[in-house]
Amino acid sequence: MAVKGDIFVISAPSGAGKSTLVKRLFGEVGHISFSISFTTRPARESEEDGKDYFFVNEPTFDHMVAEDKFVEWVQVYEHRYGTGKAWLQGQLEKGMDVLLDLETAGAKRIKELYPDSTLIFLLPPSAQLLASRLRGRDKDSEEQIAIRLQHAKHEMQQWENYEYLVLNDDLETAYRNFRSIFLATRASKRHMAAAARNSLDTF
Repeated sequence: MAVKGDIFVISAPSGAGKSTLVKRLFGEVGHISFSISFTTRPARESEEDGKDYFFVNEPTFDHMVAEDKFVEWVQVYEHRYGTGKAWLQGQLEKGMDVLLDLETAGAKRIKELYPDSTLIFLLPPSAQLLASRLRGRDKDSEEQIAIRLQHAKHEMQQWENYEYLVLNDDLETAYRNFRSIFLATRASKRHMAAAARNSLDTF
């Protein structure tokens, strides 16, 4: 029986460098899809509907919740985010690995529904450096940065729920550690059992 795709979840405080690692991973590692969340947040100037997020209004999101069309959804600040159930299941059935970018409550929900999923947390070296990175993005006011740092502390307190922790104090080292999680999972016994049996049958 063919092994279905695996679910990987990455969580990180805003500004920890998650987007940089994910973008590089998709440039170098094939056979993996990135889950696009539904959100009620307005699109930023550089964002595209269907590429960065599926942007929907509050009534549409309410309807999707009522119709059980999310595997998980969560409210972050004043907006909601959700992972579409049909799309995720379709990718897994095709044997594709799927990477989900979720905050900690969403990651916990995925683990409950899919116990074989792999949870990865990206750690910033310190609160001070994280604040510096947030200011360097020039996207948020000081008040918004303070809110993000408070939320980051809450997220960091959930690190024990994750199988893998990647410290982003050096980008190259962080990326190598991040990438190795995917490659090691693909070499697991669960994935390679059929190849082992086929090889053994030739002896």
